[in-house]
Amino acid sequence: MKVVSSSDWRDALPFETPLLVADVAPGEPTRCATCGTSADPIPRERLWAVKHRHPNNHTGYLRFYCADHVPAAKVPEPPAPTRRTIAQRERSAATPTRRAEPVVEKPRAVCPDCFIEVSATGRCGMCGALIA
Repeated sequence: MKVVSSSDWRDALPFETPLLVADVAPGEPTRCATCGTSADPIPRERLWAVKHRHPNNHTGYLRFYCADHVPAAKVPEPPAPTRRTIAQRERSAATPTRRAEPVVEKPRAVCPDCFIEVSATGRCGMCGALIA
């Protein structure tokens, strides 16, 4: 038996991107994760949902934040080019690109009696006939 995680509405949310809770999960007013349980519930139109990454769970976890505590969206920055990547780009731009030629496979021999492909030895695995 294979155990898999179930599909959930939270799976469709992007990581580290604030989304309005009313658009994601409508319902009753709830509390900000940072303000805690002692704070009054806030209407979902004024709360932000952020899906965070988790080191042990690939689906991550979701938290609701008020406008005061919502984290900024984390946009991954591309790595800075190094001397090696710059040199590789210059070399690839200087050399013309070649198209890979399609590989044409040679048809394999088939035993005329058994209609089975014959191995490289030329002997049929079923009847033992030698195919030239």
